[in-house]
Amino acid sequence: MPSLVESLQELERDLRYTPVRIAAHSDIPFAVFRYSPSEEFSLRKHLRLLAINLEKDCSRSVHFISLARIAWETAERYGLDDLFRTEKLRGFDAAQRHLGQLLSSEDFKPAEQSILVKLASLDPDRDCAFLVRAGGFAPAILRTSTLLGALENRTRVPIVLFYPGHLEYGTDLRFYDLPSQGGLGAYSYRVKIYGGGA
Repeated sequence: MPSLVESLQELERDLRYTPVRIAAHSDIPFAVFRYSPSEEFSLRKHLRLLAINLEKDCSRSVHFISLARIAWETAERYGLDDLFRTEKLRGFDAAQRHLGQLLSSEDFKPAEQSILVKLASLDPDRDCAFLVRAGGFAPAILRTSTLLGALENRTRVPIVLFYPGHLEYGTDLRFYDLPSQGGLGAYSYRVKIYGGGA
């Protein structure tokens, strides 16, 4: 399996092309960058350097979108007190399901809508988005595969989801290396995965 630096170099090469070469289809301009959860802080440092290099060398702007921030802003918008009360009365799993429903329900502001708002002013030929801090959805608030599915055919801006976890086989990933109990097992992506091995 390639190292973090080797995988980032591969991603950088693909982002330097116009159009970028991270995806096979323009209606799904997404890729997943898998990394070990223990590499989180090293990854953050490398991503900032990658963004600087792309801006300097090929005028491609990288826009960071924190999934943890989206989760937190959603919790604040719809009432932290309600969320805390749910956890106190019905337990952590119920509170987690409640926040997941807020992040996925059309009755509220789903996570993909928050992302689309941030992408609206971007130029697909000059900009790209990095979805970072996916740990904000752990352990099972919202599946990142569901999030990418909800973005299909809704943007042409290239998106790279930075995924802390483990490659199971093929394109199946295990979020944060969590056990498969309770539906937290591996799930499959239909996009290119960097850091996934040969």
